[in-house]
Amino acid sequence: MRVLAALSGGVDSAIAAARAVDAGHDVVGVHMALSRTRDQFRNGSRGCCSIEDAGDARRAADVLGIPYYVWDLSEQFEQTVVTDFLAEYEAGRTPNPCVRCNEHIKFAALLDKAVALGFDAVCTGHYARIEVGPDGTRALHRARDAAKDQSYVLAVMGPERLARSMFPLGDVASKDETRAEAAARGLAVSAKPDSYDICFVADGDTQGFLRDRLGSREGDVVDTEGEVVGRHDGAYAYTVGQRRGLALGRPAPDGRPRYVLAVEPVRNRVVVGSREELAVGVVEADRAVWFVAPGADADAGAGAGAGAASGATPWSCTVQVRAHGTPVPATAVAGPDGTLRVEVDAAAGLHGVAPGQSVVLYDGTRVLGQATV
Repeated sequence: MRVLAALSGGVDSAIAAARAVDAGHDVVGVHMALSRTRDQFRNGSRGCCSIEDAGDARRAADVLGIPYYVWDLSEQFEQTVVTDFLAEYEAGRTPNPCVRCNEHIKFAALLDKAVALGFDAVCTGHYARIEVGPDGTRALHRARDAAKDQSYVLAVMGPERLARSMFPLGDVASKDETRAEAAARGLAVSAKPDSYDICFVADGDTQGFLRDRLGSREGDVVDTEGEVVGRHDGAYAYTVGQRRGLALGRPAPDGRPRYVLAVEPVRNRVVVGSREELAVGVVEADRAVWFVAPGADADAGAGAGAGAASGATPWSCTVQVRAHGTPVPATAVAGPDGTLRVEVDAAAGLHGVAPGQSVVLYDGTRVLGQATV
């Protein structure tokens, strides 16, 4: 197959491309330039898409002996990821930019361009597995290494895009194995730090980034009785479940920590309370994307993607609401127009679910579908 390997400049994408070459595919490497004002160097393990990263990607391609190109996708990234990120926070929601990037950049803009150029698939360094059933159905599963699993942020891609994707690192036992393989292949990125946090907030200061873009908007932090217990510089900078950085002027009556319970952008207020008040029994979501027809047995095959028909049959599964969150048992029912209702097992408990987050449904290791809270 003709395979386009997305080379970020890190060790994961380099080894994914190397394995695609070893498998006998005709591989071409491409680095996505996503930032309009890229820094010369990364800030340690924070950020990505620097000029340094582009250089590392080129050197990896040279070692692998594959052609290498840089594609400027910065305009699409700014419009679909950064602008959405700002708008979601301003509206009091908590977006996941990695989900948005996978949906609109890596498995939309990149994949669409690759297909238009005659490539059969896109290869990335994501830690997730693709299993092919006897009937040819492709299923998305968690990676073997649970600590590195990225199936949560990939769940938005849907079955059509999964059909043209390759994740060669899905069966890797640990990141140490990836680094050891890179060193053995003579790849200089073998010891390069992983990139954490939000790629376009290289210094890790998300609140500062939001304040720079949206401006300071002072307001009250209140308890559930409406009593003012602190002040903030912008309600948009807070998220449900947050504990740190509240700078409250008055402790709770019982002396226990307080958490953000709600963000009210119209009133410019942040509501705080106890951890117990963060408990969630039901999650309502929409814009569902399905890998398996809603309500069907996971062994029955793939669904029809985002347009799959609703299923009134309750669906036993586990759900996850954060990239590295703990999955909890639940019962899900798909509604009309891509809606989803999830009832969480009371004994398991789920806390601090924020509007804008992704809720991903699993059957064991298999991804069933995804929707936005």
